[in-house]
Order: sequence, then structure tokens, then C-alpha cells
Amino acid sequence: MRRWTDETMQQIMPELRAALAKSPEVCFEVLDPDLSTGYAGTAVEIEGTTHLYRSLKSWMELAELLGCRMRTPKPSDYPYVKLRFRRLSDDSFHRSNAEKRAEKYGEDSPFWQIRKLEEPAFLHYYLQALENVDILNKSRILDLGVHRGDEYQAIRSLLDEASQPLLEFVGIDHAKSAIAEATRRFPEEGARFIQADINDLSRLSLGRFDLLISIGTLQSPGIAYKQLLMELVQQHLTPSGALILGFPNCRWIGGEMCYGAKVPNYTMSEMGHLYSDVIFAKKYLQQKKYRVTVTGKQYVFVTATKIGVGRE
Repeated sequence: MRRWTDETMQQIMPELRAALAKSPEVCFEVLDPDLSTGYAGTAVEIEGTTHLYRSLKSWMELAELLGCRMRTPKPSDYPYVKLRFRRLSDDSFHRSNAEKRAEKYGEDSPFWQIRKLEEPAFLHYYLQALENVDILNKSRILDLGVHRGDEYQAIRSLLDEASQPLLEFVGIDHAKSAIAEATRRFPEEGARFIQADINDLSRLSLGRFDLLISIGTLQSPGIAYKQLLMELVQQHLTPSGALILGFPNCRWIGGEMCYGAKVPNYTMSEMGHLYSDVIFAKKYLQQKKYRVTVTGKQYVFVTATKIGVGRE
């Protein structure tokens, strides 16, 4: 079994890549991260041997970069622990070949297994965005790409029993099975879930809302992102309305939310399209007199509130 002591990360990474090309799992020993602190690469002398310290977080990020899941560390001879990197499976909704485009996200798809609210890196920034738009004072909300209603679930958890009946929530999604599940989960009178193409909102006569949410939807194939965003602001928001837009900067692969946007014909993460779409949203909304913040990591959240309205 390979044991690393004072080897640099520039030495370790290619060796692990080569090993993973031959085997789906590799096991190796490193300095126990609990035995020291500091930044990665800090020299630590133990029993006459020099080690380069790395935190557990560093090893976990390396596993992700190599397309692996890090298994639970196991104790070894002092002062080492055993780490195992296991290559992620190819199971991903991104590679779905669903006959119907809408059911790429339906109940029989890999996407159905995703629970974004259980990922701290998503939940933290989503709740932050909800607080930023003063969610407790919003009464009419539109969610485009609502799927089975997870984003609505988070909103409901922030409201007390007295305010929930006053909330009107409209969720729209293209997947019939997702809308059926959202309707089953949230049967309350104030929630309405509609199967529809968000390119054709005009036929629904939805009116205007004081909060619009769309996470991971506006960049979908077949959607004219810039045109749709402008139409949403001009036709479906009240003068004091707010927006929460979420742009994926990740891929869901083999049970993991892996950092980094991917585009066709690139083997690496390439975030040019992501940045372009985020910057367009920010500049356009600022021109419309919104205060705009950009937050997040695996999902980039563009949160916009009207200047002069709500929290100052």
C-alpha cells in the first residue's frame, strides 16, 4: 500500500490518476489530519519523519477533482490513516436518453433521486437568498422549474402556521410526473402546480407576482434565456417584486454533487457560459433599478430586490 509522507501534491495527483486508470478504487496512507492544523503543505515532524500536513477537506476535494468519492477513513499504524478513493459511477441524469424531453426529469429518471435541500452547499445559499428577498413578507410566488416542490418545502418551513394560508404559490414544470408528485405533497389550497412549457407562459394568464424563483431551469436547452428573463421581469413581476435565479455550477454524477459547470466538447469544467448568463442577469436587473447580489458555489444565486423597497 502506498504511503505518502513529504511528497508534494504535484507528485501525488498524477500518481493517483494513473492508479485510478487501472483500478476503480485506490487505497493509500497519509498523515492523520487530526494530528495537526494549518494550511495544506505545512511541514510536521513526527518521530523523526517529516510529513506534509493536509486536512480531511483537502483530501475530499482531491477525490472530487479525480472523479471519485472518498470512503470513510480507516485507522492505520500511528501516525497514519488509510484513505480510499472510489471512482464515481456514470449514473447521471445529464446522460439521460428519455424519449420525451420533459421526462428527462421525471420519476423514472436519475434526476428524481436528487434532493437538493439535503446538500448543505445548496441549502445554505438558497435560505440566504430567501432571507435576502424578505420571504416572510411575500404573498404571491412563482417558481419556474418547480419539479416536485422542494424549493416550496423550504419556504413553507420558514412560515408559521398563521401565515401559510395567506401565501399563494404557483409552480410550473414540464414533467408530468413531477407535477403530480408536487400536487400530492402539497395539497393545501394556496399551492397550485401546473404542467406547462415555460416558453409559453402567456396562455396561462398567471398575472403578476412579488417573488419569482427559477433554479437550474433558465439555462435549459430550448429556452431563450435572455428573452425569457426580460419577459418575466416586464410581464410577471409586480413593481416591487423580487427574483431568485439559480445557475448550476455543478454536475450530479454517481450520487454526488460535483463542483464545476460542464459544456459539450469539453472534458474539463468550463464556466464561460455560466458567467455570461449571470452577468447578463445582473446588468439587466440593475438597469431596472434592482439591487443584485451574486452568491453560492455549486449553484450560483442571483438575488434581486427592488431599490427602495423592503430591507435597506
